[in-house]
Amino acid sequence: MAAQKIHASTQKFTEIVDFVDTIVVLEGGSACQIIEITASNFALLSRKEQDTRIFSYASLLNSLSFPIQILIRNKRMDISIYLKELDEVIKNTKNPQLVKYISYYKTFVHEMVTVNVVLNKAFYIVIPYSSLEAGMKGATQTAAAPKSLSKTESFAITARKTLQVKTESVLGQLQKFAVSAKILNREELIKLFYDIFNDGTKIEVEQIEAGIDAPIITTGGEA
Repeated sequence: MAAQKIHASTQKFTEIVDFVDTIVVLEGGSACQIIEITASNFALLSRKEQDTRIFSYASLLNSLSFPIQILIRNKRMDISIYLKELDEVIKNTKNPQLVKYISYYKTFVHEMVTVNVVLNKAFYIVIPYSSLEAGMKGATQTAAAPKSLSKTESFAITARKTLQVKTESVLGQLQKFAVSAKILNREELIKLFYDIFNDGTKIEVEQIEAGIDAPIITTGGEA
């Protein structure tokens, strides 16, 4: 008897159900919010500033009454667009001496990236939520949600109430770092996960507008 061929999309294994505003709804009654933090060069800070960052980080960890995930992404920088911009500057510059200097600079940047891998670091804090945190009360609130809302949207509303408290607590601690931090919205979340699962492949605007209904993973075929 011939084995039945199984067709399964790779996206089935991402555990992502949908994105509702700033909430990532996951399978199994879980959700999360993601905070993006602007990176800074620790080595360039003064000793006093470095000590302040270290103490602030310790304060953040000691203040937590719930788990978090700290994610650091090292992504190879694509400078092709920047080099094209330099070509345009060279093309539109009337001063021959300035054109010469810009050409030298472009050659330097190109050679530097060719010899060395230039990485862009991105920092994120993932704030998790489980339906178990809401208990019976949370299940009742979800069941009593307006019928005009889908089950996923109702769950996201319940999750947001708990996540908002957690996220505001973390953001308050991050202010002591003197760094910029923000909660990713729906479009930014889609871009982030698309980039993660497609290894830097550029996302089209139409695909962002289509949202979760469009495949997050485009590489490879069906199993």
